[in-house]
Amino acid sequence: MNLEASLKEAMNIEGAMGIAVIDYNSGMPLGTLTSVNDLDLDVVAAGTTDFVRAKMRTLELMRLDEPIEDILVTLVSQYHLIRPLTSRNGKGLFLYLMLDKARGNLALARHRLTRIEREIEV
Repeated sequence: MNLEASLKEAMNIEGAMGIAVIDYNSGMPLGTLTSVNDLDLDVVAAGTTDFVRAKMRTLELMRLDEPIEDILVTLVSQYHLIRPLTSRNGKGLFLYLMLDKARGNLALARHRLTRIEREIEV
C-alpha cells in the first residue's frame, strides 16, 4: 500500500484526528493527514521525534536489545500512538496517530496501525 493510501486508511480508524509518517533522523513528516483545522503536524513531528529519540537512547542505556513495538501517550481526551516502521524500506521512519479518546477504540487502533505498518510502502 503506498503512502497516500496508508494515510487515508489510518484516518478511517474511528476517532482518528491526525496521522503522519515521520523521518526519525530529520524529524520531518513524509506525509500527513488531519481532520483538525488547527493541528500543525510539522510541529508535532519535530517534538515527537525528540521523544522517540530519547526513548531509544534510554533503551540503549538499559542494554535492552528489543525493538520498540509502539509507544502510547495518554492524555485526558486523546491517545497519541507512535509505531516505528520495521520494513527494510521503512527503517528510520515511524507512524504517529492522534486518536480522540471518546470516539476511538485503542485496541482496535493499535491493531489497524500494526496492519498499516506492515503493508506501507515508502
